[in-house]
Amino acid sequence: MDVVLKYVPAKYLPDTYGVHIPGVGLILVIVIILAVGVLFRNLAGRKVVHFWENMVHRIPLVRIIYSGVKQLLESFFLQKNDAFRRVALLEYPRRGVYVIGFITGESKGEVQSKTDKNMMNVFVPTTPNPTSGFYILVPADELIILNMTVEDAFKLIISGGIFTPPENCRRS
Repeated sequence: MDVVLKYVPAKYLPDTYGVHIPGVGLILVIVIILAVGVLFRNLAGRKVVHFWENMVHRIPLVRIIYSGVKQLLESFFLQKNDAFRRVALLEYPRRGVYVIGFITGESKGEVQSKTDKNMMNVFVPTTPNPTSGFYILVPADELIILNMTVEDAFKLIISGGIFTPPENCRRS
């Protein structure tokens, strides 16, 4: 701790004013680490991410995959809209076989106008990598809405069914 204290100007140390406070060095170390972390995250961190994304965007096939995965993950975890907020059970690929899917919204436009039923957009992820999967349109009345959280559904999918969330575990 004395190493840190020798770099701090004397006017900021309580010992200069005749007051000894045990632990000042430890507190200063924690404050300095936090300040460096905040600066790195906000300034240098952005530059590193920006540099990485510029490099990735120069590689044709990688650019497409990276952009798609990035958008998908942002949709999953940032949740700025209603996409991926509801988990549903649906019969797929045939009757009597069920998969978990994420409702991404109501179908609109030509897709909806060409069908008699209210269609829902559903993303069905694959195990163990939920960033891959497929998009299907399902009639709303054929979906079974589950009470589990999106996070618990991901755990269930990634684990291949080993993790089983408790029933009625919906958290707000």
